Amino acid sequence: MPSRINRLLTALTACVLVLGPGSIAAQGGDPERGREKSQQCAQCHGPEGNSAAAQFPRLAGQHADYIVKALEDYKSGARKNAIMAGFAGGLSEQDRKDLAAYFASQTGLKTITHFD
Repeated sequence: MPSRINRLLTALTACVLVLGPGSIAAQGGDPERGREKSQQCAQCHGPEGNSAAAQFPRLAGQHADYIVKALEDYKSGARKNAIMAGFAGGLSEQDRKDLAAYFASQTGLKTITHFD
């Protein structure tokens, strides 16, 4: 029995380490509000986050915690891009969560499977 508890605690600890605080930060986002707030994002990233231009990352289907972290880093200056810093600087914590929830809920482009 103690061995089973140890395995359970080890697995739980591993999950916490893998998910980290970013996953918790992205919780509480409202995808519908994010859609409403995404109009400026659509100019570069596409209306649903599937940018057709290589210089603008595709946001559709991206992990919400990654989007929140990227926006926080643009806002703080830890991540450098003058355009994104300007947009991210005007976003509240809830705005970041809402946008992340919206883009994470969108269908990203599928990877093409190659057949020999």
